[in-house]
Amino acid sequence: MREEQAPRDGGGDATVRLDQWLWAARFFKTRSLAADAIDGGKADVNGQRAKRSRSVREGDRVSLRQGPVTWELLVRDVAERRGPAEAAQRLYEETPEGRVRREAMQAQARAMALHFGHDDGRPDKRDRRALRRLKGER
Repeated sequence: MREEQAPRDGGGDATVRLDQWLWAARFFKTRSLAADAIDGGKADVNGQRAKRSRSVREGDRVSLRQGPVTWELLVRDVAERRGPAEAAQRLYEETPEGRVRREAMQAQARAMALHFGHDDGRPDKRDRRALRRLKGER
């Protein structure tokens, strides 16, 4: 049976690598994806661009960009191993201003998606004939 991985309580002196922390906090499915995002400049720690080996500790501010969404996080605890989602949520706290910006961006993306109709993408017989006429075939 699998034990629940709890964040380690080491006070303010416990540190862990940024890529490991992002993976443990479940922002990325694999540690490799977390490292690639950091190398691509998608993560900042305390306002400075970070490398994957950057140590994070309790109290650090992490800014993470995933597509159009930007997460503004405050590190509450560190964990070296990935645990259940409940334990991962205890590792960070989203800043109130960051939450407002993220929710506004998500609402905007949802509204934009409503304007674009997604058919099955496959032309029917009439559409194929129109395409042939347009291309000058038959």
